[in-house]
Amino acid sequence: MLYHFLYPLREIFSPLNIFQYITFRSASAAILALLISFILGPVIIRKLSQFQIGEEIHEYGPESHHKKKGTPTMGGIIILTAIILPTVLLADLKNPFVGILLISTIWMGLIGFIDDYLKSIKKMKKGLVARYKLTGQILLGIIITFWIYNTPAWDNFRTVTSLPFFKDTVIDFGMLYPLMIVLVVTGTSNAVNLTDGLDGLAAGLLAISFSVFSIIAYISGRVDFSDYLNIIYLPGSGELTIFTAACVGACLGYLWFNAAPAEVFMGDIGSLSTGAALGTLAILLKKEFLLVIIGGVFVAEAVSVILQVSYFRYTKKKYGEPKKLFRMAPFHHHFELKGWPESRVVIRFWIIGLLLALLTITTFKIR
Repeated sequence: MLYHFLYPLREIFSPLNIFQYITFRSASAAILALLISFILGPVIIRKLSQFQIGEEIHEYGPESHHKKKGTPTMGGIIILTAIILPTVLLADLKNPFVGILLISTIWMGLIGFIDDYLKSIKKMKKGLVARYKLTGQILLGIIITFWIYNTPAWDNFRTVTSLPFFKDTVIDFGMLYPLMIVLVVTGTSNAVNLTDGLDGLAAGLLAISFSVFSIIAYISGRVDFSDYLNIIYLPGSGELTIFTAACVGACLGYLWFNAAPAEVFMGDIGSLSTGAALGTLAILLKKEFLLVIIGGVFVAEAVSVILQVSYFRYTKKKYGEPKKLFRMAPFHHHFELKGWPESRVVIRFWIIGLLLALLTITTFKIR
């Protein structure tokens, strides 16, 4: 809105010409998101405490987590607000990339809100029934698919995706691409949700991942940079940099309150929406396979749960007595039960996330 109002006035007041630069608007979005988080955070936390919207701790969870019971949840409201406002103010809302990304983020935010509402306010332990949540994720995948198949700018690379480490190599999924979209959006949103189990863990990793996508979005929208680095040039995708920068600022601002000992948890409204945003970014920027590296820790957390459940069922069926592959899954709890302090697990996972981010950037030239 601010962009659409101020930029046309550049002919009257020339300094407003600065709004044409994505770098300026991205930096502004990150700073604004950070400020919104700092200002809104205490207000939201106070209101959540006032209405006794607190976290319920599973009785089979690590014993050290029981003291967290009652900590305000649904703090994802802080993140969502700090993402949406700067994007609406500073991004070109006529850009189709921005539109579908906002829809994706808000859509999963609403599903997460319903889940949190049922668990924290209605005191329904399981929250939103899993099949309804999955239905919402599949519907979002269908919406994104419809958008991609009806956007003329995508005619030349609608169903293709790039492959990391290989020069001039793309994979065309053809009729299977809609399935790929559903898998990426569903998998990423659930993976972030599973990772959000320790103070600051998910928020820090999200900030790292969105930072990488900021670089990718900017490069993909520049014909010179994309040609030099040999990645798919996507006209208009540079505008996504404003959104990703806002995500970085929002996550860092939220982390101020979520760092141990956490004053607030993001809840499903935060984890599902940011996870969906990551997945949608990967789809829009043709980096579905690279997402496995960028969000490597998220992937590992999700895989640990799948392996744990599969091994548990297999041993129960074969030996009559179930066994566990990890002490607890997601596997950040495994390290806790091995005696690692929570802060050590979080910081080491952040370090891994940073290393994966650096590896991602190197893939642009290792071809």
